[in-house]
Amino acid sequence: MLHFAKFRKSYGSYLALAIEDLTILSGIYWIKGVNGSGKSTLLKTMAGILYFDGDISINKQISLKNQAIAYRQLVNFAEAEPIFPEFLTGKELVQVFAAAKNAPTGQEDYYIESMHLQPYLNQPVSTYSSGMLKKLSLVLAFMGKPRIILLDEPLITLDQAALNIFYKWIAREHQQNKTSFFISSHQALEPEALPTAKEILLQAQTLHFIS
Repeated sequence: MLHFAKFRKSYGSYLALAIEDLTILSGIYWIKGVNGSGKSTLLKTMAGILYFDGDISINKQISLKNQAIAYRQLVNFAEAEPIFPEFLTGKELVQVFAAAKNAPTGQEDYYIESMHLQPYLNQPVSTYSSGMLKKLSLVLAFMGKPRIILLDEPLITLDQAALNIFYKWIAREHQQNKTSFFISSHQALEPEALPTAKEILLQAQTLHFIS
């Protein structure tokens, strides 16, 4: 359960997002909105990357403002266009994220193998294509024991085979661990891939649940 309290995100004098009091139950949420509506801003503030006023908490107990480390252990985020240190290999990045997220030993194996990343792991990420970088960023987003996974434009550059695998990851993680997902994308939701997903419209500085 995610709770927003007196949440405000501004850029200078411009109020980008305002959520006075909102509780979102566990689930899979597809965030819709036109360009500039604040989808990426919302996810980045939920991830603790951007400063905001008010607070966001998990189960009204773990506050991003007051228990930032504990909160970030439970919330993972994947950028729309991931950028990693180019000198690191994919394997090294996985090791760094696994340590930072206290991931169970060998947790990454399932994700790496199902996305067929093994041949590339020992190569510097500077050699990766945009599609390979996206796949790696998604693997990292599932590391640890997250209660919430935030995914900004995760479908960009993924081919259909990779998309099918990615949807299976989401369904598996949600069913087994009750992990919640917040996904922003310009692409249409595939109802048959994520039948339990609910749509949220981001409009006029706030959220509207539409399914």
